[in-house]
Amino acid sequence: MIAELRERIENYSYLGPKGTFTEAALALAPEAAGKPWRAVNNVPEAVQDVVEGRSVGAMIAIENSIEGGVTASQDALASTPGLRIRGEYVVPIRFCLAVRPGTKLEEVTTVAAHPVAYGQCRRWLAEHLPAHSHLPASSNVASAEQLFEAGVDAAITPPTITEHLPVELIASDLQDNHTAQTRFVLVGMNQQVPEPTGRDKTSIIVELPEDRPGALLEMLEQISTRGINMTMITSRPVPDKPGNYRFVVDLDGHLHDARVADALLGIRRFCPKLIFLGSYPRVGVVLKQADLAHSDERFAAARAWLASLEAEDAQDDRASSPSV
Repeated sequence: MIAELRERIENYSYLGPKGTFTEAALALAPEAAGKPWRAVNNVPEAVQDVVEGRSVGAMIAIENSIEGGVTASQDALASTPGLRIRGEYVVPIRFCLAVRPGTKLEEVTTVAAHPVAYGQCRRWLAEHLPAHSHLPASSNVASAEQLFEAGVDAAITPPTITEHLPVELIASDLQDNHTAQTRFVLVGMNQQVPEPTGRDKTSIIVELPEDRPGALLEMLEQISTRGINMTMITSRPVPDKPGNYRFVVDLDGHLHDARVADALLGIRRFCPKLIFLGSYPRVGVVLKQADLAHSDERFAAARAWLASLEAEDAQDDRASSPSV
């Protein structure tokens, strides 16, 4: 019983089956090394594993350098109270065309592919298979599994697919952009914020309180006036409020940085529906130092100055009060 409970707690969930880019991202997470991994069918299932305690963490794709934000992940983050990002990982994206052994390119009329993968291979497909039909798949490995179903001739897959299925690769580097990469985040229910590293990112989701001219600008000014670099902003519709949107925002810096904390306070005043997703080390970028006016030292000096004025005011009040 104890062993079963320990295994359940230490599980890490990811979009399966084995061989997906999500699994490759999970392999980059030090805390998941040597722990049981749980392959699931989609992002909501991975997140639900964490919420219900079947897994301690879940790796989910959050943004692709070509297709942009991954909407299923962004919506899951927005709708799951208490979920926090613990780290980010970047995986280079390479696609191949897999077929049943012996199939020739000229015989291909239908191609199974995950919609995001399909969108990244449009140019190659238009040139080499202009008359093909697309069959959506739930993952880049599930597309190859469809090869063994009737009516599927080829699949867009990772190069490693031959390690998992008896298929043949007849074309490689299908992706339109050869610098394409996908950013993944490891999420969990642990509320503790990692200590600052000097190369951190803070992620939030903001729902504007009302739809009016200048509302978004007011929110963004809370960021820009504090000298914070915003590295991503995407909009997602609020399901129960047609015409309203929430914004997924990434900021350079850490919650413990005075300028970031002050910006979040400013945003919270304008937008009570502010979700803090976490502050965590970002991948592969050396951040520029904040301008001197926005440094922690200047914030501390300003707070000390204000405290001195309040102390002087309190002293004057005591001096002017009549003695009894």
